Amino acid sequence: MARVKRGVTSHQKHLKLKKLTKGFQGGRSKLVRQAKEASLHAGQYALAGRRQRRRDMRKLWITQMGIALRNEGVSYSKFIAALKTKNITLDRKILAELAVKDLPTFQKIISEVKNYPIVDQTSL
Repeated sequence: MARVKRGVTSHQKHLKLKKLTKGFQGGRSKLVRQAKEASLHAGQYALAGRRQRRRDMRKLWITQMGIALRNEGVSYSKFIAALKTKNITLDRKILAELAVKDLPTFQKIISEVKNYPIVDQTSL
């Protein structure tokens, strides 16, 4: 069986790894073992960060809608409950964008839902 020399292959792998860890501090960007470990952890943190970003955006949308709803005299929870019972399937992202950028349309949606019995006018 012929002898296989792996110098070029492993060197390419190391270069690829170093490219991934460029900008990391100390040996984490220069030494292969540390760089490999740092790269793996960075991937885990990136995944967690993407999940966190989704949570933060949902929080922001709810806050934006809550402010617009308070100005109209409707609570957020009752508004969402009324939307569900009326089968209006707009998600929070779209509703928040309407509340911020297109208030008349958002007010039409609120008036559509306000007539519904779940939103109790006396408790507002």
